[in-house]
Amino acid sequence: MSASTATPMLVAMKVRDSGMPEQNYWESLFDVPAILDALGVNQSLKDVVEVGCGYGTFTLPVAQRIDGVLYTFDIEPAMVATTRERLEKARINNVEVSLRDVVASGFALKPSSIDAVLLFNILHTDHPVQMLRDSTELLRPDGRVLAIHWRSDVKTPRGPDLAIRPRAEQIENWANEAGGLRQERPPRIVPPWHYVTSFRRDVRRGTAE
Repeated sequence: MSASTATPMLVAMKVRDSGMPEQNYWESLFDVPAILDALGVNQSLKDVVEVGCGYGTFTLPVAQRIDGVLYTFDIEPAMVATTRERLEKARINNVEVSLRDVVASGFALKPSSIDAVLLFNILHTDHPVQMLRDSTELLRPDGRVLAIHWRSDVKTPRGPDLAIRPRAEQIENWANEAGGLRQERPPRIVPPWHYVTSFRRDVRRGTAE
């Protein structure tokens, strides 16, 4: 795949069809406030996990909105260093940034201890059901999995190949397969390039085997 079509992913593990572009260009592709508003990221959330800090594009604004600690992970040392530097400059002190492959090593957090897990542009991973299952185990009862991904109905300037780019209904199917999740509202498009979808932990449904 050419460099022009590689995906600029925020990753906490090596994800297929991924790679980060220049920071300013990357951040121009998101309407961050609109995405966080659509997902209901606000002070009703206390402790939150972000899978893949990248440049800190979402890390900083999420940390400023929530009423607890944001645990964010990335496998790339440069991304971890950049995010830490930005947090320090912004004097944001409610974030724990870790260099960690969460797929290989887990989150090292207590089960049922987190209000929300953010899976932003990452569910084209090779094992999306396991990612959703692991995320669900972190959630307190009625906790939330919040996801965004690149749209498939329009041409986007970045994003994984359409063959592996998940549509909202595919993520819903994966969530059902993972078990213990129920979709809380219909998916929404957040212009120009993304859609959002969200799920709540439903302890009555258990976890799929």
